[in-house]
Amino acid sequence: MNGFPPAAAPPDPDAELRRNLIRHRRFATGLLLLMAALMLGAYQLPPGYWAELLQASAKAGLVGGLADWFAVTALFRRPLGLPIPHTAIIPNQKARLGRGLGRFVANHVFTEAELQRVMARVDVAGLLRRVLADPATARPAAEALAASLPTLLNTLEDGRARRLIQRLLPRMVSGPGAARLLARMLRALMAGGQHQAVFGLALAQLKALLAAKEDDLRAAIQARVRAEGGALVGWLAGAAVARRILGTINQELDRTQPGDSTLRIAFEAWLNTEIERLETDPERAAAIGRALRDAVSHPTVAAWLMDVWGRLKRSLAADAASPDGRAAAMMEGLFANVGTLLEEDPAARERVNRMAQQAVRGTLGAAQGQLADFIAGVVARWDTATVVEKIELRVGRDLQFVRVNGTLVGFLAGGALFMLLTALFGHVAH
Repeated sequence: MNGFPPAAAPPDPDAELRRNLIRHRRFATGLLLLMAALMLGAYQLPPGYWAELLQASAKAGLVGGLADWFAVTALFRRPLGLPIPHTAIIPNQKARLGRGLGRFVANHVFTEAELQRVMARVDVAGLLRRVLADPATARPAAEALAASLPTLLNTLEDGRARRLIQRLLPRMVSGPGAARLLARMLRALMAGGQHQAVFGLALAQLKALLAAKEDDLRAAIQARVRAEGGALVGWLAGAAVARRILGTINQELDRTQPGDSTLRIAFEAWLNTEIERLETDPERAAAIGRALRDAVSHPTVAAWLMDVWGRLKRSLAADAASPDGRAAAMMEGLFANVGTLLEEDPAARERVNRMAQQAVRGTLGAAQGQLADFIAGVVARWDTATVVEKIELRVGRDLQFVRVNGTLVGFLAGGALFMLLTALFGHVAH
């Protein structure tokens, strides 16, 4: 002995059901034995109408009780252990019952009408919003998604990705929504004042280019002056004209540095006009779409996109290896933005709920068959003795009332039938 007390047995979750079944089974059996005792006792009474009535009633009650006992017992086991056909129905027909239960649940419970009724009450968008807004769930999901991005990208062959991009990108940028998307991006750029930063960067690059090529430009202008005015004019005025032109260009570029310069104001007005045309002029939108399609279809642009694709894969792989990678933070921010959108935009919530309902309807046909097979397989794998016990514990109490009712109804029906036949024929053999 190890000195430790034996471990206590786990409590029986069906103990109360088992006690109820035993109590009701004893009551039904006791009532059956009472019918047998009444029948035997009636034969000890002096012959007469009332003794014969009691005999008929008791015999009918005994027969009714025995018949219902046989029927109830035959559901779960063989009565008295005898190999009577069509008994022990549940153990012998467990697989067939499982298939029938599976088909019933799939075809009569998970119907399209029932699922639509349930999905109409389920706020999928609200559930999604709460999940995305909770850092305890959003952060792990973002980290898992960011970590899986390199693996996902590696599963795509570069050749397949190239063909897919070359086929889909021209269609995407030339569609009717491309111009609207471009207009929306330009509006966001202007709202943040970034358009002037872009304009300033372009001007700075232009000035740097002019400074680097100043000698070449001066020589080109002088050569042009000589070609137009002759050698003498070129010798006398070529250098001066070149200095004047280059000086004027640099002065104009310097004048555009302040935020309220005329050229910047004109650039902003031009952008507003172009955005308005992109949003309202179908011909302008179609022209932009054609230009974008031609641009992304060019071999040089396609090669650049493939280079971007390769750099993206390498960058994501390196970022995923870092515990504080930007991809996870970006995903978490994206989740938060989606949660905010679902909270503030009723139309977005409606679209998400509608998409969820359509997805459920689209998969219903295949899901019904899989659900039926799943239930049938689960039932088939159940231990037969355990299944029989579980079912009997849960419906056995009601089945014992069937026995009680059969005994009492038999008793009353037997007495009523005896009185009717005696009234009609005067004497009934029993």
